Amino acid sequence: MKCPFCSVNRDRVVDSRESREGATIRRRRECLACGRRFTSYEQIENIPYMVVKKNNRREEFDHAKLLSGVLKACEKRPIPLKTLEELVASVEHRLHQREEREISTQEIGNMIMNRLRELDQVAYVRFASVYRRFEDIGAFVEEVQSLLNEP
Repeated sequence: MKCPFCSVNRDRVVDSRESREGATIRRRRECLACGRRFTSYEQIENIPYMVVKKNNRREEFDHAKLLSGVLKACEKRPIPLKTLEELVASVEHRLHQREEREISTQEIGNMIMNRLRELDQVAYVRFASVYRRFEDIGAFVEEVQSLLNEP
């Protein structure tokens, strides 16, 4: 690390501490040339995950936006907020496990719908109606029928 005082590239680490729950490491360093001390911070470089929209436009994955959509589908339903946050976190976790940095909205929507189908059928139908863009009442009825025909 280059000393901010004398610009020499020789130092030793005097002290290291984690901060922000391990997301950052703070290091106190001492320059071996001039003897002055300085602080450096290390953190993992955040690589963005991109969501591919239906029109092939790409935008950065947004946890808050996904949670907002799920909250709308579950409005006035007896589902604790913590459960919905865990649902969105599990989708995000699966995204982080992928080697590929892009995911389609279709894949994300299917992950959410699969979980909502088990959690609350009314919330599932609400989410599906927006996600699948039901054009008429027939598509809506078909989806409800598929739920009724499940064992």
